[in-house]
Amino acid sequence: MSQQLETEVVIIGAGPAGCGASLYLSQFNIPHVVLEKETYPRDKVCGDALSGKVINQLKKLNPDWLDELKLEEKAFTPSWGVLFSAPDGNEIRIPFKHKPSEADHSPGFVTKRLDYDYWLFKKLDKKTATVLEGQEVKDVVIDNFGVTITSSNYEVKAKLLISAEGTRATVAKKYCNYKMEHQHHCAGLRAYYDGVTGLDQEGFIELHFVKESLPGYFWVFPLPNGQANVGIGMLSKYVSKDKVNLKQVMLDVLESPKFKERFKNAKLQNRIQGWGLPLGSKKNRPISGNRFMLAGDSASLIDPFTGEGIGNAMFSGKWAAEQARDSLTANDFSANALHQYDKTVYKKIGGELRVSTIMQKLIKYPWLFNWMIRKIKRNDELRETITFMFDDVDLRKKFASPLFYLRVLFK
Repeated sequence: MSQQLETEVVIIGAGPAGCGASLYLSQFNIPHVVLEKETYPRDKVCGDALSGKVINQLKKLNPDWLDELKLEEKAFTPSWGVLFSAPDGNEIRIPFKHKPSEADHSPGFVTKRLDYDYWLFKKLDKKTATVLEGQEVKDVVIDNFGVTITSSNYEVKAKLLISAEGTRATVAKKYCNYKMEHQHHCAGLRAYYDGVTGLDQEGFIELHFVKESLPGYFWVFPLPNGQANVGIGMLSKYVSKDKVNLKQVMLDVLESPKFKERFKNAKLQNRIQGWGLPLGSKKNRPISGNRFMLAGDSASLIDPFTGEGIGNAMFSGKWAAEQARDSLTANDFSANALHQYDKTVYKKIGGELRVSTIMQKLIKYPWLFNWMIRKIKRNDELRETITFMFDDVDLRKKFASPLFYLRVLFK
């Protein structure tokens, strides 16, 4: 027989979105239950990059945590920028910090999700959070009287639900009619390699839009202990339409002139693994309803251009927790009241998602992408502008406007 629990808020999923929501609920002293399907530590197929958004959230939650990451050298590689390469071979290096010498810590990190998610999971406050691992959700029932979650061993009743269950998205499919749409979904492969040469000494992550991978992109992210996260992503629309063998494409890239020497003595660890990325390219997708909110990958908030999702996951967890606090105070869990969460999310990151969707579309036109990279390479102001975008979260509102980039590019 299932054990019964009652609480204010129930969270499905203890990844970055679920942990983010839980940590903020604890700050608000709101009792809640977290249901996690796996048992930690567990792996998650991902690019493994922690962007400035993630660092911003960790700093707000507890500034001392960044000092911890600096000391965890065996698990966290500091990252100070990004390298982009165009199909014609042109490359640009964009630092994440305008004045890195004045920074107390690196603006980003690269770490395996096996390590980061477990590190964050251990930060949950057990005084307000009842954390239940190994609990696969069997059923979700939402009505005007509350939320009932049936898991492997528990029946949890709550006033409000935050679904942060990743791509499984049970709640999104059942109550928001989510379905996989190829034009808003990316297929990805990830592998770990030892012995890759040419990794950046400052931990710059590499995004390569090389002709072999088009209309997708190839990445190399430096990890601790001389390893690298290597992968490829491509819009599912093209994978399906052209019957692309993504694994073969990735192997072809590794054998291409640009990378053959770098991977000559590299050794694959374990195997190449695949996963799907629900992109935030569909405008104003519903992410809440009566007594529930969707966060992270469940809300399809992954950046359409870079594939980065951890930052938006943690931010959406924060905003969901804030909305939960407000709804509990007002005792109003209606779809109309919770729609404020949708407004907050799209006001904060909707502009970024739109710009990234436009950038994603440029990949279809290699000549245009080549021109843009060459223009940025020659334009000190634009390179500095992009650095400021990475450096200051609050300035991103200005940089989320496509007109801003058109003005700078054609200046």
